[in-house]
Order: sequence, then structure tokens, then C-alpha cells
Amino acid sequence: MNPNDNIRLSELGVATVYEATGREGLIDIPLIQLIPNSRVAGPARTALCGQDDNLMVHAVIEHIQPGEVLVLSMPEPTPVALVGELLATQVKVRGAAGILVDGSVRDVSELIELGLPIWGHFIRVRGATKTKIGELNRTVTVGGTDIAPGDIVVMDVDGGVRVKRERVEEVLKASEERLAREDALRKKLLAGQISYDLHGLRDYVERNQK
Repeated sequence: MNPNDNIRLSELGVATVYEATGREGLIDIPLIQLIPNSRVAGPARTALCGQDDNLMVHAVIEHIQPGEVLVLSMPEPTPVALVGELLATQVKVRGAAGILVDGSVRDVSELIELGLPIWGHFIRVRGATKTKIGELNRTVTVGGTDIAPGDIVVMDVDGGVRVKRERVEEVLKASEERLAREDALRKKLLAGQISYDLHGLRDYVERNQK
């Protein structure tokens, strides 16, 4: 997998990539972005934690490879803190691109200072246990989307989207084509034309008015 493809997907952004997938892979939950305007894209490193437990977060850290996005989930997402400053510090040292937590994060001021891009479902200080053995490097479900190890996770201020490993080149090409079309459209809009006409919406409305 070409790391430059991941960089480019992060630059193109979640909205463009999501549309280019054919609206597939949306991580459809409210996400809190801790580092303003951060954006990442990288292969998923996954951990399914026991319910309200972060033992597997400690366990997965030694497996992280540079550039990966750590994806943490539980059987049911609850406002229990799976990640705080000390765990995030270890993840950053391992070279991860970012973290997606389908649970809570805490130590927010310290996490912002740390600077590692993190998206969390909740911010709560309620602590997790460390007694339940979950699973590492398996497919997890976040926001209704299955994320397999090695799938590309793209995150920015708009949220997140998963791109299946086998579709990366196809989606990247479609994203670039979409961006080119939008650039051409933007020029027309700046020149005073309106989307109601450019997209043929006026004709559609007038044909279907009763």
C-alpha cells in the first residue's frame, strides 16, 4: 500500500472520499474531534475491547505500525473512558496517525497538548476496568460500518469514512475526478451561475410540478 495514497486521501477529505465510494463506509455516529482541523488517513489497527474495559487497548499498542489509525470499539458504545493521556502517549510514540474511539476519552486538555489526532464518541471521565479479554486485529463495527484490519480510515472535521483495502486505488481515482468536477463547478458559481440551473434542478421541478 502506497503511503502517499493515504496522504492524498486525507487531503481530499471525508466528504469527497465518502461520495467517491458511492456513499459506502460512513462512520455514522457523532464524533468529537479533539485536535481542531486535524485530518488523517491510514490503515486500521483494530481492537475489540470487553464491555467498559480497556485491557485490549494496553495490549494492542505493541502491534501498532507507523501511519496506522487505531480503532477501538466495544460490544456496545458507552461513555466509559477507553483512552486517556498515558495511553495516547504510548500510541503516539508508536507512530500512529490517529485514534478513533467508539467510547469515551478523558484528559482532554493533555490530549490536545499531546497533539495526536483523536476522535471520540464521548468525553467522560468514568474509568474502564482492565479485566475483560477482548480481541485484537479483527473486524469491528463503528457507526454501523465494519472496519477490517488494514482498511483505510479517513478522518477529519466532518467525521470519518472507511475505504475497503481492495478499493483504495479506485476510490482515490474517483475522488480526484470528483474534486476536478467541483473545481470546474466552483468557477461557474463564482461567475454568478447557480446550481439550480447547472444541475438541471429547475427543469426537474418544472416538469414535476402539479
